[in-house]
Amino acid sequence: QEQLVESGGGLVQPGGSLRLSCAASETISNIYTMNWYRQAPGKQRELVAQITSHGSTYYTNSVKGRFTISADNAKNTMYLQMNNLKPDDTAVYYCNVGTTLNTYWGQGTQVTVSS
Repeated sequence: QEQLVESGGGLVQPGGSLRLSCAASETISNIYTMNWYRQAPGKQRELVAQITSHGSTYYTNSVKGRFTISADNAKNTMYLQMNNLKPDDTAVYYCNVGTTLNTYWGQGTQVTVSS
């Protein structure tokens, strides 16, 4: 069964940077979208960034200009570069891949922004 494994989370000071990675155990076919979601304590899970099979990107307003989503198909890996992190970015971050038939989720990685 296809698995998505995330890495790169951790504790960072405000203004710092992190890069999250999401590696697929096998090549996923018929990808429609690749997404990063996050869920903060007591809040609903929200879509943070998306990249489609056509290369179009979407960012939620609060991360525009600070976060960048990308994918390396040769490595079956997607990334979320996060710069100028703020305490409000603290959450568990999940990667998600949607295909024409299935959707896959990573296990989540904690990002904590605190001084």
